[in-house]
Amino acid sequence: MAVQKPQRETWSSKIGIILAVAGSAVGLGNFLRFPAKAVANGGGAFMIPYFVSLLLIGIPLMWIEWTLGRFGGGFGHGTAPGIFHSIARKNRFIKYFGVIGIFGPLVIFMYYLYIESWSLAYSFFAITGKLSQATDQIQMRGFLQGFQGLTSNQFFSSLAPAYTFFLITFVLNIFVIYHGIKGGIERLCKWAMPSLFLCGLVLMIRVMTLGAPDPSRPDWNVLNGFGFLWNPDLSALKSAQVWLEAAGQILFTLSVGIGVILTYASYLSKTDDIVLSGLTAASMNEIAEIIIGGSIVVPAAFVFFGPVDIRAVADSGVFNLSYVTMPLILQHLPLADILSFLWFLLLFIAGITSSVSLAQPVIAFMEDEFNLSRRKTVAIFAVATFILCQPAVLFLGRGVVDELDFWGGTFFLVIFATIEAILFSWVLGMEAAWDEIHLGSEMAVPRVYKFIIKYVTPLFLLVILGTWFFQKWLPVILMEDVAPENKIYILATRVGLFLIFSMIALMVKVAWRRKRQTAGGAQ
Repeated sequence: MAVQKPQRETWSSKIGIILAVAGSAVGLGNFLRFPAKAVANGGGAFMIPYFVSLLLIGIPLMWIEWTLGRFGGGFGHGTAPGIFHSIARKNRFIKYFGVIGIFGPLVIFMYYLYIESWSLAYSFFAITGKLSQATDQIQMRGFLQGFQGLTSNQFFSSLAPAYTFFLITFVLNIFVIYHGIKGGIERLCKWAMPSLFLCGLVLMIRVMTLGAPDPSRPDWNVLNGFGFLWNPDLSALKSAQVWLEAAGQILFTLSVGIGVILTYASYLSKTDDIVLSGLTAASMNEIAEIIIGGSIVVPAAFVFFGPVDIRAVADSGVFNLSYVTMPLILQHLPLADILSFLWFLLLFIAGITSSVSLAQPVIAFMEDEFNLSRRKTVAIFAVATFILCQPAVLFLGRGVVDELDFWGGTFFLVIFATIEAILFSWVLGMEAAWDEIHLGSEMAVPRVYKFIIKYVTPLFLLVILGTWFFQKWLPVILMEDVAPENKIYILATRVGLFLIFSMIALMVKVAWRRKRQTAGGAQ
């Protein structure tokens, strides 16, 4: 007798799915990674390849993932293995390409959660006044390193505070995930996204109204700060690296190539409008990134550090931008503790709406393919991910987080996006895919995108991959840029990632074997 599959969840409203997808996309990268990348890659010139990448790979991949997700959901599949199998049922290997769509989000979740917890901790330190005890760059950097457990100093003597906030953040995430698509993720995003935009607007307005703090340096003002970020250095366009960085930022910021949107869209009904909904969610992300993200950190840093030191600030990395530079800037303003609290609350909200989305592909896979209940699935996920998060927490100083970020958040992201684009256009077929996109749509996708999706997007992604393999693959494999004392940790991380990937592939094999046995028994 066949086992009856439980009813799949659905979103309660169109605004719910839009806010959830926007919440997945709007993360720490919008407010930290984007301005740092822009400054480091030619300022305003960076925006030219950025918008080209948005039009040629970002928006096409967004529509591809919404369409594939809804298509697979009609067959009861919410993750890439099942969705890919639905496209090419005669190919018994196609589902294994979809393993990346579960592996990638899981790997990102393993380190993202810990970084997210820092924002929760710093919001607490800001409102209680502890953060204001650090009054210069050296002290603020020491505050961060002490909190991370990298050093012991007057601020922190152990990893215990960081681990406590990690536990709190972990429990909050599991709580939201446990309550499902409608009662957990959608409910969170309905209040979190408006709150995020409110915090961002308050901070943006405050930065835009800053005066020059030093009368002897009137050129250190907000207007010139915006100029520093947006004035183009057109010579940067000759660099292939700038184009690669821009394309990578688009994939990262829109949360495409990860597998999350596939899963979210699988809970839609067959006639839900994905053209307008997808475009709306992407637009919300771009507003958060370009208008708000580009108007806070770099212009404020220019006002206080000037045109020379600002480049060093921008090049210092996203962690220093958020947890060292911004707190010091805000300390110079009235209501510093409240403004710092809003800044870190903004980052925490951006983080948690993204992290719960990263969990959903794993949850959906176990629910859909193994017919497990939500309670049992979340229990398994909680135990497994708690263990998997430990290396990022305990070995941060050994490069483990950077390694996880490269494989989960960069390399496999581009690989998966390339596979999706080819499957959509060349396996499902562009005519069938075009009809599927427009099913239930109230607006038509410009016909030029028929050509772009079929030819330009896959070619663009293949060029990115080819360039990376030509320039980087051997040094990465040989760990040439890894400190000798850290190589054993990086090697262990790679072995662990290989085992995780293999385990997911094995689960896919077992799931499909059970399906065949069940189908045979039913006959």
